[in-house]
Amino acid sequence: MSKLGTLGARLHHGEVGYDFVKNRKIWYGISILITITAIVGLAVRGLHMGIEFQGGAVFTTPKNMSASVSQAETWAEEASGHDAIVQKLGDGSLRIQIAGTDTGQSDQIKDELSKDLNVPAEKINADLVGPSWGDQIANKAWQGLGIFMVLVVIYLAIAFEWRMALAAFVALIHDITITVGIYALVGFEVTPGTVIGLLTILGYSLYDTVVVFDSLKEQTRDITKQTRWTYAEIANRSINSTLVRSINTTVVALLPVGGLLFIGGGVLGAGMLNDISLSLFVGLAAGAYSSIFIATPLVADLKEAEPQMKALKKRVLAKRAQTAAKGEQAPDAEEETPYADDEPDDAAPAVVGPRNQPASRGRGRGRPSGKRR
Repeated sequence: MSKLGTLGARLHHGEVGYDFVKNRKIWYGISILITITAIVGLAVRGLHMGIEFQGGAVFTTPKNMSASVSQAETWAEEASGHDAIVQKLGDGSLRIQIAGTDTGQSDQIKDELSKDLNVPAEKINADLVGPSWGDQIANKAWQGLGIFMVLVVIYLAIAFEWRMALAAFVALIHDITITVGIYALVGFEVTPGTVIGLLTILGYSLYDTVVVFDSLKEQTRDITKQTRWTYAEIANRSINSTLVRSINTTVVALLPVGGLLFIGGGVLGAGMLNDISLSLFVGLAAGAYSSIFIATPLVADLKEAEPQMKALKKRVLAKRAQTAAKGEQAPDAEEETPYADDEPDDAAPAVVGPRNQPASRGRGRGRPSGKRR
């Protein structure tokens, strides 16, 4: 078995682990700091909306143009008086986007570009994009996001409970805020591809959260019938038992997205890939973080505020203090496996692995050791 697989097995069995829930205030502080930075970046710099949302003109030149992207960008800005975005396509043609232009300005800009690029004006294709189309996309995206959030909260409240639904909702808002804030700080253009990427990451973020919640729901069944673990301790075990699985799924998803972002958009210069790949990359990473460090610790906080869980915690701590006072070794919640439903409170802690093999049934039953005569 690989080292990662061995670690995953040991985490699942509770032989090793990290107390994520105990250190939840640290994670809350880090998330608040990142979120504030994203909000400040969004408020100060704002989003760089694409031409689909602002309206403008898109000019496409013939193939195999000798002009560089920087030259074409300079000429387009001089001809229009607006910022221009120039992309070199795979066939060597140039795609020039200029926001805030109308039909009259478009014809004038086209004539100026034909002179600078030394290309006949009739060979430059000009398309006008109205801002109403982008507004429709944005409105539909907001409607889809709202419907998605409502359905997610309802489903999680029915399948699990309202506290888990609330924690998942907070985690989703956390992921969207960070992703949008990074777009503002980096200055990447927001296009319909960006909107698609933002809606896509919600499913990935929710997937990791639901996996942990399902494990937590299973392990906390009839939790008040035992006095060995608190809710927070079992929540921490649920995170550790699914940790390697979350890391594996996130890394596998990030590899192709990272290839699009850093190789396709950065090295090869395919800038259009940045629109969707950045939102996916940041959203996937933020979703994995929030499912481990935000959602489950928040559920533990909400649950331990209940009177039943407070009483359970008092009983658990009192029993451990009583055991320690008797000079016996108190059970360590981080090294024991979760309780069995039919196991009494005073039962010995379950041991995992080869040590959990049942003893031989015929050994020592009224018969002396040694050879039988």
